Amino acid sequence: MHQPLPPATAAMTMLAAAVIVHDPATDRVVLLRRGPAAKFGRGLWDLPVGKSDPGEPVTVTAARELAEETGLVVDPAELRLAHVIHAARGAEAPNGFLTVIFLARRWRGTLRNAEPHKHSEVRWVDAKALPTDIVFAADGIIRRALAGESGIGLHGWA
Repeated sequence: MHQPLPPATAAMTMLAAAVIVHDPATDRVVLLRRGPAAKFGRGLWDLPVGKSDPGEPVTVTAARELAEETGLVVDPAELRLAHVIHAARGAEAPNGFLTVIFLARRWRGTLRNAEPHKHSEVRWVDAKALPTDIVFAADGIIRRALAGESGIGLHGWA
């Protein structure tokens, strides 16, 4: 179990990780729809994503959050950097957040909605027919990642 953050670090930028799970055989990706109680992006599609625990490498965060939300298991060592989002502020991050998005093409397990209290659905989606009601223009991030491009998105900065 991780120790609570000392007060001096509580105001720091929040670190999060997300995973684009891509099945090259079917050209589909995993998306989840944020539920009605979501603190941000209610009803929108999103990648499996979550906050890093103190002292946790961001690749481990990505693998842990993917498993917690979808039941899919990836090896953190096999994740490839796809994109970084740096926002000036967020729903649970008044001092900003940094989300590192990884690409995974190998996994174990069967896709399921492992957190129905947070997500209304989880599914495989055709990579050529991504929904437009998606957070942070993730459809463009997914397309670029599948084309082998990486990038950075800056949100809310002057």
